[in-house]
Amino acid sequence: MPDSGEDLFSLLDLTEYEADALEELLLLGRTTAPDLAEATGIPKARIYGVLDALSEAGYVKVIPGRPKRYEPHAPAAIAERAVENRRHAYERFREDVEAVEEAFVEEYAPVRDRGVNELSPTEDLFHVVDVGEPSERETRRLFREADEGVYVLSKSFGYIDAVRTAIRDAVDRGVDVDVLLLHPDSLSTENRQRQAEIRETLADEYPSVSVRVSDRVLPWRGTFVDPDLSYESGQGLLMVEQEEVPNHHRQAAVTENPSFVAGMWQYFDLLWRHESVPADPDPGRGPVDGDGVGE
Repeated sequence: MPDSGEDLFSLLDLTEYEADALEELLLLGRTTAPDLAEATGIPKARIYGVLDALSEAGYVKVIPGRPKRYEPHAPAAIAERAVENRRHAYERFREDVEAVEEAFVEEYAPVRDRGVNELSPTEDLFHVVDVGEPSERETRRLFREADEGVYVLSKSFGYIDAVRTAIRDAVDRGVDVDVLLLHPDSLSTENRQRQAEIRETLADEYPSVSVRVSDRVLPWRGTFVDPDLSYESGQGLLMVEQEEVPNHHRQAAVTENPSFVAGMWQYFDLLWRHESVPADPDPGRGPVDGDGVGE
């Protein structure tokens, strides 16, 4: 996670010259283009274009006069405008996609549907993605698309940093999130400490998320959403436990089969109700039993 003010510059989609100019302006306050060029080493032939770009982005204001002077907006205003810029860019992108979506679907859906009809039963049940960024991307998608509930089965939820925003969005929409972790006694010292930190994070940042720990060694890990015992909805991602295989050689299975997801949920529910205890976010206390007594 970013740990200094300078880290915001990497999120602003600025060129090197623009980032240098904005940072120097924040340190100098109001100044002229020639003085800023001299302070930053940006060529004078480029400095006006750089300042115009920062002004258009809403990070710098232009003070009329002879010569013009340039002044940065307040840091809080710059951060707020950065978010607004990204939101507007997304809206423009969404409108552009919607403008061509109908033609795209008409042209390619028949080809795709023909391929689906030729799938084997196994291919129809699963498709696979590599573990790492592809599986994390699928997990974020599951959180984003969930309507009612998200269920996470994990040793320590070590990939939480990759899905934090997606968790927040789901929680803000009122989606129930349950996280079932492996009991700390079954983890290595390093993983035990990492899990304790993650449990604290969940308690502090997402108090509505329910967390329990299970003594049972989990045969698979994954995330699934919106299970339905009528087999009308549900999707998920899972991978089996293979400690001897490094992550970069592993794959995760993605399913949109409602019957399979319902079966995953029933297994999860049995563990949740009968073979797990609430997780205390305080790593010094450890999990507690049903009566609130530390184990």
